[in-house]
Amino acid sequence: MRDTMRKGSAPWAFLLAVVCVLPLQAVNADENRYEPVPKSEGMQTVYIADVENRGGRTYLKVDSIEWYEGEAANEAFREHEQDPDVTEAPDGYYIVNDAEDWHTYELAPDADIHMQFYNRTGDWTEAVAVWDEKIDAPAFVSLFTPDDEEIMEGFPYHVTVENGKIVKLVQQFIP
Repeated sequence: MRDTMRKGSAPWAFLLAVVCVLPLQAVNADENRYEPVPKSEGMQTVYIADVENRGGRTYLKVDSIEWYEGEAANEAFREHEQDPDVTEAPDGYYIVNDAEDWHTYELAPDADIHMQFYNRTGDWTEAVAVWDEKIDAPAFVSLFTPDDEEIMEGFPYHVTVENGKIVKLVQQFIP
């Protein structure tokens, strides 16, 4: 089970270090600014624990989580942490994963996939945020290399499931 306020390993720490040193213009490029992912019917927020190809189909093993932003994050933080010295969620978001809730879904070959931040060049130090960059399912699966798998699994994803298949996947940017 992942802890509340996900605690990470060295690759996760590296990812946070890379994000923290991004130039401001990379984060707020042009008129594209971060916007929370709007909730929709059939959408759930998850961590991806495994990507597996079976019989020409791709399956994602996911663990459902609760994702909070803004004042809702502060309320969830106070409820779970009860720390008199820290009363607001750091960085404006808060993740709750009180219990494992595993599901395996097929990734639809034509799934609508939107990424925010990933290793496009093979060098994480060159990574920049590109808001809602649309990629196809094979490109998404290719990001889960042995070197990058743990980092990619460290991001929350908002998935929409229809008839047992993920038809939409949006990577949640972590500030």
